[in-house]
Amino acid sequence: MRNVMTRRMGLWMLCLFAVVGVVLIAQSVDGKWVGEVQGGRGPQAVTLTLKADGGKLTGSMAGGRGGEIPIEEGTIANGMLKFKTKQMGRGGEVTLNWSGTLKGDEIAFTRAQEGGQGQPVEFTLKREK
Repeated sequence: MRNVMTRRMGLWMLCLFAVVGVVLIAQSVDGKWVGEVQGGRGPQAVTLTLKADGGKLTGSMAGGRGGEIPIEEGTIANGMLKFKTKQMGRGGEVTLNWSGTLKGDEIAFTRAQEGGQGQPVEFTLKREK
């Protein structure tokens, strides 16, 4: 009887670890994320390449003007992402503050220009398959 109980407990633990592993993999932010952001000249394609290492988030953004731009000051905790990008605008360098919520294969973002100029923009990027 004891052997049967031990096997059942072992099977339950194996199932639990499998479920936790699937959830953790599904919540990984690592990879490419693609979508469009509405801008003054219409929609712009955006591609983010992200990698998490503990609470630190690194990567780059491509799209809009110029080539690939590194993300700066990136953090991630409990599915919440924050980082900055800097790029050249009409009046010089522009810093954009990004914040997002990871939801499986989507990240819901809000992006705002530092200094309060312009309205924050909301958009969703999807994991590239």
